[in-house]
Amino acid sequence: MPRLFHAFNLPLLALALGLAACSSEQVTQTDSRPGVNLSQYKTYNFMDALARNDSAFTNSGSNIFDLKRAVTHEMEARGFRLATHPDLWVNIGLVTQQRTQTRTANYQTDGPYYIGQRNYRWQASEIPVREYQEGTATIDLVDAARKEMVWQGTTSTILSRTPTRASKQIDKGVADVFARFPVPAK
Repeated sequence: MPRLFHAFNLPLLALALGLAACSSEQVTQTDSRPGVNLSQYKTYNFMDALARNDSAFTNSGSNIFDLKRAVTHEMEARGFRLATHPDLWVNIGLVTQQRTQTRTANYQTDGPYYIGQRNYRWQASEIPVREYQEGTATIDLVDAARKEMVWQGTTSTILSRTPTRASKQIDKGVADVFARFPVPAK
């Protein structure tokens, strides 16, 4: 009886693992340069807008300005001040990619394929389920005097098509990145 029970639940386990792999969970990572005390820095500013070509993002539907706003909030919550000649340069990037969620064909529900006279076969194939946009934000902190990266945080999640919801997702992602920042919020 236990053997039948396990064999019966294998498709359910596979379905659960597949859904977990396609979930909208956020993935966040950070990395610090060894031996650097980030609390020694007091000021920050963003890399030159011309170097990033901010004008290319204006009216493009990009969330780069939401990312910049969220990073500003987190830096100031930790006591850093915006300055013309900062201790830290902040370099941000946002990459969005259109993805397609798929599922594998199931011979019980999708049926066999007919490939000739009385010649049926079942072939596993990927069936598109839905389209979604995945966003990855990167935040680099660079020591202005030494021109060395001292800290990096990245976060990836599925972004909503609704601008206000996508903005909240960016805020949450940046907050999660800075929750791992060595200097706590004040």
